[in-house]
Amino acid sequence: MKVGDIIPDFTLKNQNNEEFRFYDIKDKMILLSFHPLAWTGVCAKQMQSLEDNFDVLSNLGVLPVGISVDSDPTKKAWAEELGIEKTQLLADFWPHGNLAKKLGILNEQKGVSNRVNILVAENKEILFMEIYEMSVVPNLDEITDFIKKEREKGREL
Repeated sequence: MKVGDIIPDFTLKNQNNEEFRFYDIKDKMILLSFHPLAWTGVCAKQMQSLEDNFDVLSNLGVLPVGISVDSDPTKKAWAEELGIEKTQLLADFWPHGNLAKKLGILNEQKGVSNRVNILVAENKEILFMEIYEMSVVPNLDEITDFIKKEREKGREL
């Protein structure tokens, strides 16, 4: 997928075993922040960054969520370990990596998603998409700067 494409609807469980229904989210953008696996250092920093910046993103009209191929019980234990309270951590567990595969970001050799940030508009169109090296923690300033620049241009997001 690429900027301008529409993300298909999906439903995944979060760390609290609640369903996250993508197309049910209205009146806000969604940041889909894919990470390879729970319980790894770079992934932990990526999810902590989402949590630390939750209010900043929310004030810009963005709902951030973390997604990996881990199960929801794994996500729950990891969220508790990291102190994640606001950010939903979604389990793209079964069928294994199905959402990542549909979006073309599943690393088939490793059985995990690539590290990717996808900012999605209210109409589910991809506004911003960046694929990162596995060893790199995505910088959320890219997202906030993108939103601010687009709004300065007069674009409604």
